Amino acid sequence: MTASATHRAIDAVFRIESAKLIAGLARIVRDVGLAEELAQDALVTALERWPEAGIPENPGAWLMATAKHRAIDHVRRSKRIERKHEELGHTIEAAQPSIAPDLEAAIDEDVGDDLLRLVFTACHPVLSTEARVALTLRLLGGLSTEEIARAFLVPEPTVAQRIVRAKRTLAEARVPFEVPRGEELAVRLSSVLQVIYLVFNEGYSATAGDDWMRPALCEDALRLGRILAELLPKEPEVHGLVALMEIQASRARARVGPSGEPILLLEQNRGLWDQLLIRRGLAALARAEALGGAWGPYALQAAIAACHARARAAEETDWPRIAALYLALVEVTPSPVVELNRAVAFGMAFGPAAALPLVDALLAEPSLAQYHLLPSVRGDLLAKLGRMDEARVELERAASLTRNTRERAILLERAAACARASSRAD
Repeated sequence: MTASATHRAIDAVFRIESAKLIAGLARIVRDVGLAEELAQDALVTALERWPEAGIPENPGAWLMATAKHRAIDHVRRSKRIERKHEELGHTIEAAQPSIAPDLEAAIDEDVGDDLLRLVFTACHPVLSTEARVALTLRLLGGLSTEEIARAFLVPEPTVAQRIVRAKRTLAEARVPFEVPRGEELAVRLSSVLQVIYLVFNEGYSATAGDDWMRPALCEDALRLGRILAELLPKEPEVHGLVALMEIQASRARARVGPSGEPILLLEQNRGLWDQLLIRRGLAALARAEALGGAWGPYALQAAIAACHARARAAEETDWPRIAALYLALVEVTPSPVVELNRAVAFGMAFGPAAALPLVDALLAEPSLAQYHLLPSVRGDLLAKLGRMDEARVELERAASLTRNTRERAILLERAAACARASSRAD
């Protein structure tokens, strides 16, 4: 194997194993920032040795053993953390004889629990939402700072600062490296699910830039969600989130045209929907419901997505059921955005004249003042009612508010179509 091929293999192995490495090391040193540095040290050692010695039979275990030795050396040298040194002394005495001969066991030891601790630490409420997202993608997704910056269209130094500050905040706040228990688990789990869904949504409907979707972000979020579902199999909302992401991800190929233009849900070629992902999503939804979580916010959204997935054609969509599910969602998580989505479903089920008052009631909502989908939905309803001039104005306003180039283009096309229809009527 050439040196460049070995380097590519090392990069691939590290991307797969880095989260386990950092999680295992954080259990020893109780500091995710230091754990990441030690994992990087192990990577550097691999880059130095593997091109000559060859890739070991179990590269993940090799990296873990090397990193653990670094962790042990670090703690031994540190005079400032004498107490940790003493605590770890027992671990060293017990673990050292087995590290070299039993690399297989080293990588598997408490991996699930360690990953779970890392998830809850990276998504700790002491951090801002942006910091949680960046740190989660870095520590659990294995993305570089450059990759995160590119995914969210923000400068690389900004992401680097967020990550550095997040690690510092966790250390200064002495956030324990543990899984919360009891009532705290529900609150902290909500934060974890929010971060994962934010990542997915940014990939599914990019808020800015030239691309309508960023599939890599969807894949990262889906992978994290599946891991979380394995680690917390009795939490219905985790399965609800996984179900939602699986079903939405199933439409990825149908959401974008040959030139990258967006294709709206009702106009998509359903033959392009990924049936495997739909089956996985429906199975996850069934698990959430079996665990008593049918009315959780993510399970409800997954149930709405399932209505679309089960319809063989757009006209077969069960809009009355979707409208009812949105009504339940409003009661569980009341928000202007959910109200707007409910109005859309209500309009599809009972006609635009019935839905327009629901949308108009949101016009004075301050949080939607710059939300482009409000004038977009209103413009669509007005067009269906034949009020083309008003519809054009709303769609042009929506185009002026979105930061996504592809979405702006399709909104302006719809506005132009309204203008043409109006001129024909005159």
